[in-house]
Amino acid sequence: MTFPDRSNAALAARDLRHLWHPCTQMHDHGRAGQGDVPMLPIVRGEGAWLVDADGRRYLDGISSWWTNLFGHANPRIAAALADQARRLEHVIFAGFTHEPAIELAETLVRIAPAGLERVFLADNGSAAVEVALKMSFHYWLNRGHGEKTRFIALTGSYHGETLGALSVSDVALYRKTYAPLLLTPFLAPSPDAYEGEPGESPAQVAARRLGDLRALLERHAHETCAVIVEPLVQCAGGMRMHHPDYLAGLRALCDEFDVHFIADEIAVGFGRTGTMFACESARVAPDFMCLSKGLTGGTLPLSAVLTTERVYEAFYAEYDAGKAFLHSHSYTGNPLACRVALETLAIFRDEPVLERNRALAAHLARRLAPLRDHPHVADVRQTGMIAAVELVADKATRRPFPSGERRGLRVYLHGLEHGALLRPLGNVIYFMPPYVVTADELDQLVDTAIRGIELAVR
Repeated sequence: MTFPDRSNAALAARDLRHLWHPCTQMHDHGRAGQGDVPMLPIVRGEGAWLVDADGRRYLDGISSWWTNLFGHANPRIAAALADQARRLEHVIFAGFTHEPAIELAETLVRIAPAGLERVFLADNGSAAVEVALKMSFHYWLNRGHGEKTRFIALTGSYHGETLGALSVSDVALYRKTYAPLLLTPFLAPSPDAYEGEPGESPAQVAARRLGDLRALLERHAHETCAVIVEPLVQCAGGMRMHHPDYLAGLRALCDEFDVHFIADEIAVGFGRTGTMFACESARVAPDFMCLSKGLTGGTLPLSAVLTTERVYEAFYAEYDAGKAFLHSHSYTGNPLACRVALETLAIFRDEPVLERNRALAAHLARRLAPLRDHPHVADVRQTGMIAAVELVADKATRRPFPSGERRGLRVYLHGLEHGALLRPLGNVIYFMPPYVVTADELDQLVDTAIRGIELAVR
């Protein structure tokens, strides 16, 4: 009797015969796994660790694309999933409902910023952004303001890969190719503190950029549906961070000029920035809040858009009025995903997650502090459990390394060789680990990154 080869090499070769991976130049992996970048088959997870088919372990420093909160194969979440699978796996969500979705909506409304009373479920982060954009436009149309057809986004923003979400994104790497297919937003300058003038504090950058946003609204509010932002951290744009004052000022401007405020909390929600939701740092509530990623603890795809009763009422009418919101997905409100989301939120309820995160974040800050003096590090920045190191060719001028040199990729490859998953954004090395990581594991992650940086900038 022969057994199939399930080694890393064998599984990688099988993968590369048929699969096409996201956000990947497949040439890097080669046609049979002989490229410069390994294709790693993962067979199981254990807490903050991933284990490949050859038994090698990798510390997941990026929470598997920012989704995993409480560790891989979390027994509590797995048990909830198994229990739900024995009861109901899926049912159409038009005209039917189920208790996991009902309880999830009740829980989200209870913990969200005040005023967000309605919950629309979808499959993933990009879909949530699509829902919020369409719902904002449709609200104004139902209210007799069909002239409002535009959106304001921030420079350097990223909101997803579907065409609507990509339309309000401003990262050329993702947007440039598809520009002819996209809507064109108005772009407001980002309050990114890294781009501040010499001697300017993050709060002063935020104030100056609010002035720029005001000027844009003065010209275009009459045709604008909403302003969409990633609160506190523009993640895919390079982990660029801004002061909470910007969010407070944004809320005031949206009220003054009668446009919606869409908060894309897909990456920053659920404790990443130090509070349950990033908007809490400024004590504001948006008109729409998009959630995904950590919502299920990294277990299953699910997203939610929370909005106000005022928005809901604009669609609530007799059928013949034609005001219904007809956006739909086959797996909307999937009971399995809703159940694991409930268990994820129950962990926040039952354990001192945010307090523990603050201690871990402080430890991470102490370990990264020496990099501030590195000759090829222009910035070390952190918001809660998100930290980033900006690599540059010249520290004094902040001149970047040529993108073709792929310095960040060198750090990634070094990390894999030494048991750490550190997948950079260009030349920004970032840390966004699961909340179950220990201080010793953070030390290992940072030590590996520092050594990788030293090798990468030679």
